Amino acid sequence: MRLWSDSWPNGEPIPERYAAGRLTGEGVGFSDNVNPHLAWRALPPDTRSLALICHDFDVPSRGDDVNQPDREVPADLPRVDFFHWVLVDLPPTLAQISEGEFSRGFTARGKPGPASLHGARQGVNDYTGWFAGDAEMAGSYFGYDGPFPPFNDSLVHHYVFTLYALAVPRLELDGSFTGAQVRQAMAPHVLGSATHSGTYTLNRRLRQTT
Repeated sequence: MRLWSDSWPNGEPIPERYAAGRLTGEGVGFSDNVNPHLAWRALPPDTRSLALICHDFDVPSRGDDVNQPDREVPADLPRVDFFHWVLVDLPPTLAQISEGEFSRGFTARGKPGPASLHGARQGVNDYTGWFAGDAEMAGSYFGYDGPFPPFNDSLVHHYVFTLYALAVPRLELDGSFTGAQVRQAMAPHVLGSATHSGTYTLNRRLRQTT
């Protein structure tokens, strides 16, 4: 089983157009937030559906220092997962996702869901929790919303797209669901998986040295 992208080479920096956030002259702002191209082949026999998860495993476990201009988030701070895309029930006959097919631009209060293209369903990503206390941005963020790491993080963030081949045509999930719920629901049904990854930072100091 293999997963690849024409949007950037595996493991290399993610171009700005696929991110939710970018540097501006005065600070940071929203970027193009275009979902990347992804393609796959050599699925295991008996694959009946596909699931796709994109997560960042470098997210600070505490927000005390996040986006504070007078200091950086310490590199030794414990990190947690942040889900950027949760997509299930893709048909096994599908061989790729086109660039921009699921997302073009960042939508305040979130894109609709869970129903999506190709008969699939999209879960809520973790911007749902991030914006929960913001009166202008709060909502259910379904589908793809790309990287927007803290501008003062001392770590470059890593983003992993994982495609799972499943032995069931539909996961037993109702209504809105999260990345953690998908991981739990699909665990007994995984026949194989493949990954494609990239990195991204909004720390000006790190961008000057990479």
